[in-house]
Amino acid sequence: MSVSPSKDGFIAVFFSFYKKKAKPLIHFFSMLAMTFLGLLLLTFVIGRLMPIDPVIAVIGDKAPEELYQKTYKEMGLDEPIVMQFIYYLGDVLQGDLGTSVRTANLVTDDILNYFPATLELATLATVFGILLGVPIGVLAAVKQNKWQDYLVRFFGLIGHSAPIFWLAMLGIVVFYQHLDWVAAPEGRLSVMYEYTLPKVTNMVLVDTIIAGNWDAFKDAFAHIILPASLLSYYSIAYLSRMTRSFMLDQLKQEYIITARVKGVSEMTIIWRHALGNAWVPLITVIALTYATLLEGSVLTEIVFSWPGLGRYITDALLAADMNAVLGGTIVVGLVFILLNLTSDLLYKVFDPRAK
Repeated sequence: MSVSPSKDGFIAVFFSFYKKKAKPLIHFFSMLAMTFLGLLLLTFVIGRLMPIDPVIAVIGDKAPEELYQKTYKEMGLDEPIVMQFIYYLGDVLQGDLGTSVRTANLVTDDILNYFPATLELATLATVFGILLGVPIGVLAAVKQNKWQDYLVRFFGLIGHSAPIFWLAMLGIVVFYQHLDWVAAPEGRLSVMYEYTLPKVTNMVLVDTIIAGNWDAFKDAFAHIILPASLLSYYSIAYLSRMTRSFMLDQLKQEYIITARVKGVSEMTIIWRHALGNAWVPLITVIALTYATLLEGSVLTEIVFSWPGLGRYITDALLAADMNAVLGGTIVVGLVFILLNLTSDLLYKVFDPRAK
């Protein structure tokens, strides 16, 4: 005959579970919800403060007054401002970002079509930035105040100072026009592949691999390598500078001196101990860099005719298409929120003290 636990035992187990498992999850999701609510409130206010009449944007400035008043009521603009925000919040939570005036498509469908192009471009640029920027920053820290350090710092200064559109045009002239190493700056694929490739993820490199079409993969890579490399120049410059700073701070710590006294090899000290601790603050830097590339690649997308989200938002803004502008803004803001929260969670992986 089994004996059931006492009431006090159940309470103790419940509070132990709540403290260790449930409370962090509740805290995480409540932070996500509150931040997202603030983002929606901000975009709603921006939409109301913009000097653009949403009704005229839909029906045109030559429509009769009767049609204007009818559309005004259908859009709910005659409701109190609080009710308008509640309706707006409800639509967004259902995935309804409105209809684009410029494309006549649902904004959600447009974003699903354009965002993967930016995601693919920014992800590749961030990977290049991590693979090159972090080792370069480590080298600069180890060779502090030597010619290698000065070269890395000069490289980073150019990366932060040179306008991206100027670098893009220079890259086109050198690598496309003269060397013919890359494809023409005309989108993501050549016409011969564009309409034959099945769209699974809308990320061309991934879709070509899924389809097993290696000729299309080579063509897609030839299109993306130059804009991704130019975008990665910014991330390489920033990550190398931040890695150098974090490494210099770690190399001054007492545990590094202790390791050297114990005879630990310099390579182990630098790459395992110092860099291992420097990864903790680097996580946030990498996350913010990635988010910046996702929302700040508009000039690169324009120069290379890249059909990404930044170009979509810019074209929508020029056409006074506020549904598309606000929808794109929500997506960009959500990306920042998720990447920041993800970096907070990753702290626990790289730094057990955060637990």
